[in-house]
Amino acid sequence: MKITVLDSATLGDDLSLEGLNELGQTVIYLNTAPEEVSLHISDSDVVIVNKIKLNGKNLNKAQSLKLICVAATGFDNIDLDYCRANNIAVCNVKGYSTDSVAQLTAAMALYLYMHLGVFCEYVADGSYTKSGVANRLSPPYKEFRGKTWGIIGYGNIGKQVAVIAKALGCNVIAHSRSEVCGIECADIDTLCKTSDIISVHTPLNEDTYDLISKERIALMKKDAIFINVSRGAVADEKALCEAVSKGRLGGIGIDVYSKEPFDSMSPYAKISHLKNVCLTPHIGWGAYEARVRCLEEIIKNIKAFFAGESRNRVD
Repeated sequence: MKITVLDSATLGDDLSLEGLNELGQTVIYLNTAPEEVSLHISDSDVVIVNKIKLNGKNLNKAQSLKLICVAATGFDNIDLDYCRANNIAVCNVKGYSTDSVAQLTAAMALYLYMHLGVFCEYVADGSYTKSGVANRLSPPYKEFRGKTWGIIGYGNIGKQVAVIAKALGCNVIAHSRSEVCGIECADIDTLCKTSDIISVHTPLNEDTYDLISKERIALMKKDAIFINVSRGAVADEKALCEAVSKGRLGGIGIDVYSKEPFDSMSPYAKISHLKNVCLTPHIGWGAYEARVRCLEEIIKNIKAFFAGESRNRVD
């Protein structure tokens, strides 16, 4: 059996992939350009991929391919219709990054709500020393206690964020497509209108594409904090950037983008310098412990597939 890893660089150079060698011949590429995909997977039985798109244009030459393992929970980069039609199984990994993503969400909320960027720079550039004043309280920051934290997408990650938000003293409301017990639920427009902090934890699909539209961004409070750690295309990126740059939002924390990495033409490139903007390079899922769990689950998925079992199948 030949196993091909197409973009190991996205998994981190501190993560050992040695465990894959026990399953078969393993070929590891740090990254694979779009024009190289067909060649790299041409004689593979199993392909492990994180971010690279796999579809009919690059899968049609992979005559030996039996299984695609996505090193993530989301699998919107895989053409499932093609895979079903060509008897290629697809597995994802569930639940491995819950604590990691929730931790980043909380960190972004704290950073933005307390204006930490402003205060840290004030000290780092020497202004605090020169001021002769023992403290600085501008811009003023508020406590979380009593504020409303709206969670869009109430799966494992959303639920863990709710635990953290409640521990910080927030009132939590949620919007979910499925029925939710034990939490106050609201339609998405009401959530956008009433929340002081909004975080998004929903997968990208036909129903969630542009879910956070220009119109819904306009509903948000002027001092609201908006955080997206799900998928970039869930939100209208241009409208978000315009709102925060014109003072119609208190701040944004973004870890995911419709194009990754985003280029100089992205609306985010124009606002990345703002102190009420926290942009991170899709790190939410990537705590070391989470990546170890992810690899362990991939190995289990491969073993289960070749043992004739169905495990984490999404095709």
